[in-house]
Formats: sequence, structure tokens, C-alpha cells
Amino acid sequence: MILSCIVLATLASGLLSVLVAAVIALSFARQWIPYLVSFAVGVLLTAALLDLLPEAAESLPLSTVLATTLAGIFAFFLLEKLALWHHSHGTETVGGPHFKPAGPMILVGDAFHNFTDGVVLAAAFLTDIRLGFVTTLAVVAHEIPREMGDFGILLDSGFSKRQALIWNVLFSATAVVGGVLGYLGLSHVHAAIPYVLAVSAASFLYIAIADLVPGLHQHRGMKASLVQSMMIAGGIGTMGITISFLN
Repeated sequence: MILSCIVLATLASGLLSVLVAAVIALSFARQWIPYLVSFAVGVLLTAALLDLLPEAAESLPLSTVLATTLAGIFAFFLLEKLALWHHSHGTETVGGPHFKPAGPMILVGDAFHNFTDGVVLAAAFLTDIRLGFVTTLAVVAHEIPREMGDFGILLDSGFSKRQALIWNVLFSATAVVGGVLGYLGLSHVHAAIPYVLAVSAASFLYIAIADLVPGLHQHRGMKASLVQSMMIAGGIGTMGITISFLN
């Protein structure tokens, strides 16, 4: 009974969030993608600095959290270097050789994040079924703005709308894996959650600052800069309100 609820909740939280975000994000015209990417920058930075890292610091010393995040940033730097090397040699990556590394990297970060959501949902349902349903609603509300930003990154990286939807749906399935593993061995998996959160934060920070912001600077007009700034502020505000409401 509880396992069935966990599986359904993780499917709903992952799939529902992706589909709602897709309806919103994929309705944007192609020329608006740089502005959707700006929104993603605000969402990623806010999620990392105001949600993931503080939550990880509740279970680990701050120095450990920051060291894990630093290691994660360095690992993502190496991952991007490897992806660029493969790209220059014509080797296929998740998105294909013609896609920017930020696309596959955001999918990797999503996999970590969705896995953690699954573990959190398992813990909630094992505590109380009513708490499980409330937590499911909270996860859905939390994920929609982040998934909107992810679609913008995937489209900007060269994914078609169909590819962005398919890959996002597939990687959202890691929530189910986290939920099932959380149910089967929560005491062991739970100890890894703060580290997973820190690595997820590292991926968000690296993608936002190293990959997305430099691309935004290529649009130097006053109007473009103003709209980008407004969209970044919008991403920060949307994610900040969501986090405050759920806390």
C-alpha cells in the first residue's frame, strides 16, 4: 500500500511537473529562448543558494557541505571538458554532437535532484500517508518553475521541443528510483541525501554561472540587457516565493 503510494507520488511529481512546465515553457517563441534562459539563471541560483545548500547544512557541517559543493563544481568542470573533447572528436553525447554541454549537464543535475525528491517523498509516506500527499503537492509546486528553466536551457543548447520533452520526462523517472530505494533502505539512503543536495547545488551553480551567464552577455543591446535582468529577477522572485511558501 505505502510502496504503491510512493511510486504513484514520484511519478506524479516528476511527470506532472515536467508536463505543466512544458506547456508553459514550450509555448515561448524561439526568439524568446534567451530570455527564458535568463529566467533559468535566476531559478538555478536561488534553488542552489536558498534551498539546496541550506537544507544540506541542516544535516552536515557547513564546511562539509561547501567542500562537497566545491568538489561537485570541479567535477562538472571536468565533465564539461570531457563533453567538449568528445564534441571536437565527433562523439555522440546525450544530446548529440551538435548540442552545447549545458543541455546534458542540466539533465544530470536533474537526475540527482529528482532522486532526492523521491527519497524525501518516501520518508514522508513512511511517516504518515497524509504527510506524503502534502509533500507530493509541495514537490510539484517546487519543481514547476525549475523545470521551466530547464526547458529553456535545453532549447538554447540545441534540443528540439520534442527532444527536450522526451529527455526531461525520462530523467524525471529517477524520482521513482529514489522513492523505491528510500522505501527499501531509508536509513542508509537518507544519510546520502545531504551530499546529493550539495552536488545538485554544485551543478546548478556551475551551469548558471559558467555556461548560461556568458551566453547572455553576447546580447549587448540595452533592451536585451534590461529584459534579461528582469527575467533573472523574475526567476529569483518566483523561486524565492515558492521556497518561502513551502517552508
